Amino acid sequence: MTCPVGYGAGVGSASAPEPVGRETAQTLDRGLQLLQVLGSPGAQAGLTVTELAERLGVGRTVVYRLVSTLAARDFVTRSADGRVRLGLAMTRLALAVRPVIIDLARPVLRRLAEQRGATAHLTVAEGDDALAVLVVEPSWTDFHVAYRVGSRHPLDQGAAGRAILAGRRGSADAVATHDELQVGAHGVAAPVLGVPGLEASVGLVAMQPLADAADDVAAAAQELARALGA
Repeated sequence: MTCPVGYGAGVGSASAPEPVGRETAQTLDRGLQLLQVLGSPGAQAGLTVTELAERLGVGRTVVYRLVSTLAARDFVTRSADGRVRLGLAMTRLALAVRPVIIDLARPVLRRLAEQRGATAHLTVAEGDDALAVLVVEPSWTDFHVAYRVGSRHPLDQGAAGRAILAGRRGSADAVATHDELQVGAHGVAAPVLGVPGLEASVGLVAMQPLADAADDVAAAAQELARALGA
């Protein structure tokens, strides 16, 4: 069965950067830290310059310069409400490293599929859609859902897309759905958090309820995030 789903001055804090070495470009280092902060859980809705200054442990003037430089290259955007978010250049970088992400995700999904006897998938956000980029089917079941790489659906439909949206709000919890993309299909997915430039989820799809698989799916998403350096 085919399931048609897709795929003022800042103050120091615990998150302040560590001193950089003599051969490290401090401005570049701070810019990269800023991108990491914007890609961290809970920051998908954007952060103000003041919030960024506090998290980086630097002054607002420094953050303004960093944001202006990064915005000129589309690595960040600053909206009318003053919040800074990751920009399209980060998405393009994520696309360039997608083969690496898939290679790292494959063994994680294989273990999940074999453990639960259901089809596992890695889904990424592409525009307003959820796009399936990797699918692993269990090897030992007599019946399971076939799920196509390259399939896509709106982010607000299906467990995979809803999990990505939940990740934007900083939630790491798994999301379960039923009958949203295909009658009789059950889905559960959890966001992959903490990887700058990547909005993704790990999930399962089956023709039987998967509510008890939420913890396993969330653990797989966290394992993949660690493998990707989160």
